[in-house]
Amino acid sequence: MIIKKSESKKHVNSPNCIAHEYDTGKKEVNISFIEIKGRYPDKGRVVNKVCKEIIFVVSGKGKIEVDNKKFLVNKEDLVFINSNQKYFLDGKMKIVVCCQPSWYPRQHVECD
Repeated sequence: MIIKKSESKKHVNSPNCIAHEYDTGKKEVNISFIEIKGRYPDKGRVVNKVCKEIIFVVSGKGKIEVDNKKFLVNKEDLVFINSNQKYFLDGKMKIVVCCQPSWYPRQHVECD
């Protein structure tokens, strides 16, 4: 199987967070390429009620705060976020995010 960028689904989560979702057609896992240009979300944090996320930094650098723990990240760093952990991203970076099970909007909630 190959999924071309032209087949990906673009999500503009905010002006600072643009994602291209590569749908595998499987409920078990999906992957997205995301460009972060500032803080996402703009204020507060987000939480995935169901999905776990593995975030791999392809380029750039920034900060990922998970449950009030700050992680400074650089190219080729990896961060694991469990379901129900509140987080935000800030910086200028391109990341690959793998979600298990596949990400879907209803379980992704902005909070505080």
